[in-house]
Amino acid sequence: MSAENKSLVRRWFEEVWNKGDASAIDRLFAAHGTVYGLANEMTGPAGFKQFYAAYRDAFPDVRLELEDLIAEDDKVAFRWTATATHQGSGLGFPATGRKVRFTGMGIVRVQDGKLVEGWNNFDHLGLLQQLGIVNAPA
Repeated sequence: MSAENKSLVRRWFEEVWNKGDASAIDRLFAAHGTVYGLANEMTGPAGFKQFYAAYRDAFPDVRLELEDLIAEDDKVAFRWTATATHQGSGLGFPATGRKVRFTGMGIVRVQDGKLVEGWNNFDHLGLLQQLGIVNAPA
């Protein structure tokens, strides 16, 4: 089961994020699934797609590279590095045109071949600093 769960997470990152295939969200994320830590709590594909659309607007060329992938029982832990160019206003402020590189990690729970829970943490502050939205104290 762990190998299948890892494969599902790889598909999520490749199809949803790297290929920009929003329809993959419906195939891979359970109707009752819940996501934590990216914005407000999101439930189901429709809830996640609102966040996804805003993020893809801001970073249409985003590329996430899985650095680590560890599975046990029904959970998969992962660590990633993203690169992107800020080209849209989906994050609530005008595009800066800046290229960014940031990291994150998370844990998902898999049930019946779909993602049902996801806990996420990423370097949002570092991202905002690279975009020039937030300045580090001197």
